[in-house]
Amino acid sequence: MLLAGIFFALMNVSVKFIPHIPAIEIILFRSIFSLIFSYLVLKKQGVYVFGNNKPMLVLRGVVGSIGLISFFYTLQKIPLASAVTMQYLSPIFTSILGVYFLKERVKPIQFLFFALSFAGVLVLQGFDTRVNLFYAGIGITSALFSGMAYNVIRKLKNTEHPLVIIFYFPLVTLPVAGVVSFFTWVQPVGWDWIWLLWIGICTQTAQYFMTLAYQNANVAKVSSLSYLGIVYALIFGFFFFGETFQVMSYVGMALVLVGILLNLRVK
Repeated sequence: MLLAGIFFALMNVSVKFIPHIPAIEIILFRSIFSLIFSYLVLKKQGVYVFGNNKPMLVLRGVVGSIGLISFFYTLQKIPLASAVTMQYLSPIFTSILGVYFLKERVKPIQFLFFALSFAGVLVLQGFDTRVNLFYAGIGITSALFSGMAYNVIRKLKNTEHPLVIIFYFPLVTLPVAGVVSFFTWVQPVGWDWIWLLWIGICTQTAQYFMTLAYQNANVAKVSSLSYLGIVYALIFGFFFFGETFQVMSYVGMALVLVGILLNLRVK
């Protein structure tokens, strides 16, 4: 999960380097790369590419696509660390949904820690004027659907190869992204193509490590580790884009991280 976080952070930075390319178009290219790569690897390994539990695999693709589209949109519109902080509410939704869908046990004290992290996001939103209610709503939507996707991944742990799960993500996303991009197309030029390829590589690598983590460990614990992406976002946002925040915004992010650390200590 730590490796997945690093590659997701590199992907996030890359998306902000091409703000003139619509988010849905970036997802289109990412989906093409992921679909081809996953298919070739699965064929080489002799794994049936369409899997066993097709309805659940399609559901993973649908909810994951909604989460990704929402997240890429916020990445291009608000500061990197703010976008990542909003999206990283997903472990809260992952854990809560895991109680109902996976019958996993979450101790009552953990909900207090989840609330602490959520309060941190509210503080961040309230003191960062670059994050209005609309962008906050999009970020929370991204987190909710990501949480759904992670639970579906866990549900499929005993029936599907990790790359089959990843394969369905672009399989479902590609047609939607293709139709929307037709009406919003911006022609990539020069270094745009390198960034698009790099985004595909980072995303594919991160997805693979993340899928392995969710298939082999408790959802609540593993999802909490993903919050470290906020730290990566702060560092990369400062060095690459000169992004800084008010003191209270840092306090909000700190509350999020404290909630994570306390949750990880629960046995």
